[in-house]
Amino acid sequence: MTEQEAKLRVAELTDILTKLAHDYYDLDAPTAEDYEYDMLMQELRTLEAEFPALAAPDSPTQRVQGVASGRFEKVAHAVQMASLQDVFSFEAVDAFVQRIAETVDDPHFTVEPKIDGLSVSLEYENGILVRGSTRGDGFTGEDVTANLKTIRSIPLKLKNAPAELEVRGEVYMPRAAFERLSAQQEAAGEQLFKNPRNAAAGSLRQKDSAVTAARRLGIFVFNLQRVGGETFTDHSQTIDRIAELGFPAIPYTRCGADCAAIRAAIAAIGAQRGDLPYDIDGVVIKVDSLSAREQLGATAKYPKWAVAYKFPPEEKVTTLLDIEVQVGRTGVLTPVAVFAPLSLAGTSVSRAVLHNQQFISEKDIRIGDRIRVRKAGDIIPEVLCSESHAAGAEPYLLPDHCPVCGAPVTADGEEAAVRCGNPVCPAQIFRSIVHFASKNAMNIDGLGPAIVQQLLDQKLIESPADLYALTKEQLLSLEGFKDKSAENLLRAIEQSKSQPLDRVIGALGIRNIGQTAAVLLCERFPSIDEIAAASAEEIASIDGFGEIMAESVAAAFAEPEFRALIDTLRARGVHMEYEKKQAADDRFAGITFVLTGTLPTMKRDEAKALIEAHGGKVSGSVSKKTGVVVAGEDAGSKLTKAQELGIEIIDEAELLRRASL
Repeated sequence: MTEQEAKLRVAELTDILTKLAHDYYDLDAPTAEDYEYDMLMQELRTLEAEFPALAAPDSPTQRVQGVASGRFEKVAHAVQMASLQDVFSFEAVDAFVQRIAETVDDPHFTVEPKIDGLSVSLEYENGILVRGSTRGDGFTGEDVTANLKTIRSIPLKLKNAPAELEVRGEVYMPRAAFERLSAQQEAAGEQLFKNPRNAAAGSLRQKDSAVTAARRLGIFVFNLQRVGGETFTDHSQTIDRIAELGFPAIPYTRCGADCAAIRAAIAAIGAQRGDLPYDIDGVVIKVDSLSAREQLGATAKYPKWAVAYKFPPEEKVTTLLDIEVQVGRTGVLTPVAVFAPLSLAGTSVSRAVLHNQQFISEKDIRIGDRIRVRKAGDIIPEVLCSESHAAGAEPYLLPDHCPVCGAPVTADGEEAAVRCGNPVCPAQIFRSIVHFASKNAMNIDGLGPAIVQQLLDQKLIESPADLYALTKEQLLSLEGFKDKSAENLLRAIEQSKSQPLDRVIGALGIRNIGQTAAVLLCERFPSIDEIAAASAEEIASIDGFGEIMAESVAAAFAEPEFRALIDTLRARGVHMEYEKKQAADDRFAGITFVLTGTLPTMKRDEAKALIEAHGGKVSGSVSKKTGVVVAGEDAGSKLTKAQELGIEIIDEAELLRRASL
């Protein structure tokens, strides 16, 4: 093939693949089989390898870089990526509109859906995408160009573009993609993302952009940050121009200073919420005139020319079909409402935890009732109340015997719970082993709930320690196991022996002791024998521990069965000593942090590791000893207590800034 022939074929393949990708990723309506797409992509790669001069920066082959990056470079934003002030009522929206009308002559507004995702900046030079970055703290973000290039709806090359262009958009994960990802994570025994927004943020910050590509993210562009050689008078004009350039532009409605019309536009967007293929969490109302925006200015945190109206949690009524009782690893009986499926915040839900007998009695919830359900924080389904009782419905009472083993249950004096006291209850053993093997505990890859149940059913294990005595022959006797899968599981079990002691403590499932408390315990007593010998008073002296936590540890180590389990684990090679992590520096030395709420881009474990890498400590509870609280979205009682105690409160952006000084 001559270079001219190759050039024509490359152009043809580029057009075909771009169209197929648009159908697949943007319209969610594929028009070709995956194999056909892959073969066309392979042909294009081959031609570009043979004729390197034909490999254009906007080629479909440039979408997936697939190269691991050790870290993300910092990006100083030329234009601040400011956040918006939230309002939660139509009255607050009316007040905003009236305030603008008192300052600006004949103001007009745009009303736009607020996409629930991660804000990014895209920079172009002569029509070529040269850099993409996260919002960060609004002034400095992270360079995620390679990952953003995997998003099919982001153009790599613009036609008839200005020499310089920067736009701002919201990256999101479509609901269908989120459901697929959740199913994959659950099958692999991985921790699930809470919602599409968190999944989008986690996907965009992957070190391997091939992982980002597989997540099928999307974007809406909602602002023109800067442009060379073109002028505009209104924001709506810039959105129209953004659409002309080939970006997925945010849809908008233009209104005058008519509160009723703006309310109607908000209601129209809200009415579409459940039918959209992506999540929105509100509506943004902006002054349209760019000169009026300059006149209005901004506070230190927010522009004065825009507000974000946040939707109240969506509530729906359904029928309570049953109440199932689950038995946890500590024996607590947890009632779970099973109701006719309904769609809330974009996903189908049919179950919600009812917590305890007190909760059920206070709300007088009975089987057969019409119940009102919502998602707390658009994440966790919860039953708000009973709307009406079915004819003949009786008040519901938790059973007085364990539904799994039949042992009597007893009330827990410390909490509104009842507990099965049988230490060999099959449900408790099952859940304790599942917890022991989980990612945040011993991280035994491949040992999910289904396999644990098989091992128990075949009486191959009775406790977590028995995992370390399993043989290949025993695994091969189980349904679904072959040589390779048996070897992989045994290898994962063997590797788990070297987990640090804090992971072992967390895996043992001591009541009231989570990951953070396990680390604090091991920092003070760096061997299993020292922990076992410590008194409740000595343990309670640890910063971040309370009396109940200390008593839980002391009580666990006083139980002969618990000590026997530790001895068996030690005899089978599980690591029982703690090696303190070497801090990168000591800038946070002597400071105790508390993390609360959902952080925008970091998982809780990542934030904890960052703090510890700089010599700080992370506690699970707020006290007078707490130095700093890092608060994210939906922060609850910990934030309230920190405010009451006058403790410094910062966000993720400020934590990252202090860590990078």
